Amino acid sequence: MTPRSILVVTDFSELGGHALARAALLGAEHRAALQLVYLSQSGEVPPPDVAVRLSHHALQIRQRHQIPVHAGTRMDCTVADVARAAAGHDLVVWGMAPQRRLRAWFGAHPAIQLLRACRRPVIVVRSAAAQPYQSLMVAVDFSQASHRLVELGLALHPRARVELFHAVSTANEGKLRYAEVSERAIQIYREQCRRHAQDRMFTLTDSYDVRRNRLSSSIGRGDPARQVLVAQQGAGADLIVVGKHPASRCADWLFESVAQRILHEARTDVLVVPHGFQSASRGGALKRLATDLTVRRVKAGQPRLPSHPNPAALQGGT
Repeated sequence: MTPRSILVVTDFSELGGHALARAALLGAEHRAALQLVYLSQSGEVPPPDVAVRLSHHALQIRQRHQIPVHAGTRMDCTVADVARAAAGHDLVVWGMAPQRRLRAWFGAHPAIQLLRACRRPVIVVRSAAAQPYQSLMVAVDFSQASHRLVELGLALHPRARVELFHAVSTANEGKLRYAEVSERAIQIYREQCRRHAQDRMFTLTDSYDVRRNRLSSSIGRGDPARQVLVAQQGAGADLIVVGKHPASRCADWLFESVAQRILHEARTDVLVVPHGFQSASRGGALKRLATDLTVRRVKAGQPRLPSHPNPAALQGGT
């Protein structure tokens, strides 16, 4: 998906300025139109000159990059208002100062709230934007959604190096120990998991053979969110790309998602992609098509691999 229209959310903080600069670079690279909107932190009073400041930023970007830029005029936008505006754009670039500690601990990240409502990819900006992204780290779980994450990363940043990363979960090892499975059997299971992940990673990377010169992969072991952050720091990637499964507000609060944990802890930019997203232009085209045609979907291809080696198969060997 190549973005044709980008919504930029700023609160005029330092990160808000970084978001404006990042969106300008993306707009210039893809010749995309920008729309600038202001969103204040919860409980804070907006400055009286919101419209003037947005117009000033729009003029600067327009003159420097020669792309269309529209400045919003509202000073009382909510996340719900931003979500409605985002439905008409292909990408959202989000730049807001971090939430206060107590609010950040008990509530979902505002970008996650936005994703629930609009289902558009969101780049949460954390770093200054001096140049286009040079290196991406895409967190994959080998689902069909992982292919879309890779494709989106490659489309947004055609010249960037892309590293695919998968973390092998160790959750089942604790269950095996609780069931008094021998350490030898657990080591065999661990090796099976590693080889299974390597095979699936090879299949995934092989499907992008044309771009293999800038596509690499690595596999970690342990907590997925933590391992993604460690791998990103080791690789020096300046953008993390991660998917977000659909979840309710209550589920996000009780069981913090991998995407939400990465958003809270990452020190670099994060692109969060909701599963099943569509670009604004494609979504409109499909909606029009659905009114005229009945589409029959046929699933083809080789049978799906099991998502993970079966730990229960090891218990007979203890």
